[in-house]
Amino acid sequence: MSADSKTLNNSEKTTWRDYFDLCKPKVVALLLLTSVVGVVLASPPGGISLFVLIMSTVGIGLGSAAGAAINQIVERESDARMARTKNRPLPKGRVSQQNAFIFAVMMAAASVFVLTAWINVLTAVLTFASMIGYAVIYTMYLKKATPQNIVIGGLAGATPPLLGWTSVTGSIDPHGLLLVLIIYTWTPPHFWALAIHRRDDYAKVNLPMLPVTHGIEFTKYSILGYTILMFMVTLLPYLAYMRGEFYLVSAVLLGLYFFYKVFMLMFSSRENAAISTCVYSINYLMLLFIAMVIDHYFAGEISQYLCSSFQYKCY
Repeated sequence: MSADSKTLNNSEKTTWRDYFDLCKPKVVALLLLTSVVGVVLASPPGGISLFVLIMSTVGIGLGSAAGAAINQIVERESDARMARTKNRPLPKGRVSQQNAFIFAVMMAAASVFVLTAWINVLTAVLTFASMIGYAVIYTMYLKKATPQNIVIGGLAGATPPLLGWTSVTGSIDPHGLLLVLIIYTWTPPHFWALAIHRRDDYAKVNLPMLPVTHGIEFTKYSILGYTILMFMVTLLPYLAYMRGEFYLVSAVLLGLYFFYKVFMLMFSSRENAAISTCVYSINYLMLLFIAMVIDHYFAGEISQYLCSSFQYKCY
């Protein structure tokens, strides 16, 4: 019996919380943080439009949630067999496949409408393309086709800061693309740490995740390689004169602790090393982008404070 048939036979009363869970709110919240940072960095300090910030966040959030819902529709049967996902609304029968699809289409349409009407067409097109990239190209094809699925498909999940940027500028700028590159290089070490922790789940449903196809040790060295690449990429905003010294110091310190977590994953025998690395990677990305905002607004004040503290002459 398929998971969808089981859900029809074991359906439970649907609540608003079930539709909320279809949106993967924790994942979408992180994406929206990066899109908000994109809006902030594209705006001059003190000149941010509250209307653009709110409407872009709503539109991008709706598009991201629609992609998350479609992802759960496509993966409902494998979700029912995995410990991490078996309690989601579709496997548990709290939301039918038909209602979930209608919900996803409505959110996607609302996203395009909001962004087209109140932001700009470019942001609407890019948001829709990102949703298709994640929900269709990654979920339906790449995820089942290659252990490099997250590397190839990671671009769709890396676009929110660019979407925030284009919401303000109406154009694709190099600095906005640099924010995308940071998330793109962050995604493999983040996801592969989770994949190591959930290796048996992925093996059970025959998904070719890297720890399943190439083993845990190979995956650990792959995580290290991408962490080195990610660390170098996070220095580019300073080298490109996009951000200042406060961001540079923050990026270095956060990155060094990321290396510490990766080395613990590689050489420690602790069972929770993989999930600990995954959890830190989420906090890392949040703090890194928050450091960008602080640097954007308070770089001058921080420099003056450091100069006065160390008795340097500032010009």
